[in-house]
Amino acid sequence: MKTLVIYTSQTGFTQRYAEWIKEETSADVLDLKEAKKKKADYFQSYDAILYGGWANAGKVTGAKWFFGKAASWTSKKLVLFVVGASPADNPEAKTLMDKAIPEEMKNKMQGFYLQGGLNYDKMSAGSRLAMKALLSIMNHKKNPTEKDKAMAEMISHSYDISDRKFIAPIVSYVNGTV
Repeated sequence: MKTLVIYTSQTGFTQRYAEWIKEETSADVLDLKEAKKKKADYFQSYDAILYGGWANAGKVTGAKWFFGKAASWTSKKLVLFVVGASPADNPEAKTLMDKAIPEEMKNKMQGFYLQGGLNYDKMSAGSRLAMKALLSIMNHKKNPTEKDKAMAEMISHSYDISDRKFIAPIVSYVNGTV
């Protein structure tokens, strides 16, 4: 199956997952900036097209472009994978995935959440500022819950909770073994 992985990555986690998927599926890989330059016929030869974006304030970066293109890719296997800083078992990750794929696309593509991490050294200045503001809010909450305390601790520093094993369901879906 000829597969294409398109991704956008700010701090490297989504790119890492795109590369791991490439290794497991022999896919071609394009950064979103390069994919946007391609004409429609470029995508015709692919049987499966995957898009990976990172979670940002409850949305998936770059997904609007993918959904716009995916509407015409009716004969292809389509995947949205979202990389976020929360562990995969966090209820907020499930909420994000429930909202990530527009209703009209839900029967045309599969969605997967992949836990990544935070890398303040590679983050844009705006993203760093937003994270520091969130941390300040969390640290100044009156009567914080245990969940609030855990979140504040988690976002107070860079960390990496990505793992190659998390791509297994995507690879199985693309290869038709699910």
